[in-house]
Amino acid sequence: MDSRFLDIRVKGDSMWPTLEDGSVVRFERIRGTALQINQIVLCNHPLRAKFLVIKRISSIDDKTAFLVGDNPDPTASEDSHNFGRVEIKNILACMIEN
Repeated sequence: MDSRFLDIRVKGDSMWPTLEDGSVVRFERIRGTALQINQIVLCNHPLRAKFLVIKRISSIDDKTAFLVGDNPDPTASEDSHNFGRVEIKNILACMIEN
C-alpha cells in the first residue's frame, strides 16, 4: 500500500452513526492539503501522548481547528469541547473512504 494512505480501525462510539466501532477507515496523509469544515480527520490527541483520535472539523482558522464527534450524545465524545482547539500541525490525515 502507498505510504500516503493509512487504514485505521475505529475504536469507540464518538463518531457514530457516521463511523461504527470496529470499522476500518482509509485516511490520506496531509501533504499541503487545504483542510475544510466537515472533513473527518485523524489527529494526535492534544493531551495524551501517542493517542490518535478521529473527529470532524467544526471550525478552522490559520493555526487551529475545533474538532467534534458525530455522536449526538454529548457525553459520547472526547473532543474540542473537552480539550480545546487543536493545532493544525497535529492533524495527520483526512478520511477518503468510509
